[in-house]
Amino acid sequence: MKSAIIVGVMAAVSALLRFLPFVVFRKRTPPYVAYLGRVLPPAIIGMLVVYCLKDVSLTAAPYGLPELIACLTVAAVQLWRRSSLWSILAGTAVYLVLVNAVF
Repeated sequence: MKSAIIVGVMAAVSALLRFLPFVVFRKRTPPYVAYLGRVLPPAIIGMLVVYCLKDVSLTAAPYGLPELIACLTVAAVQLWRRSSLWSILAGTAVYLVLVNAVF
């Protein structure tokens, strides 16, 4: 019962934080908030790429090949489908197959 209450409170706070900007900026979005909405998503993706590739060893086998192939797969699927979901799914699947079955 205690866990359900904790999960409920966390869900309510999470929903409140997501709905709050729409309530606060009901009339007009400030230019600074619109600017952050444009620049933050690519910056966050860039940080995630750096974080995911920070421990890749280029001096030991397989020399970062699975990661490189997976990154190229993500880029190719993104250019082809223009869908982040499909790009991430394809890159993850390729990486897992390469790590578990090839290298």
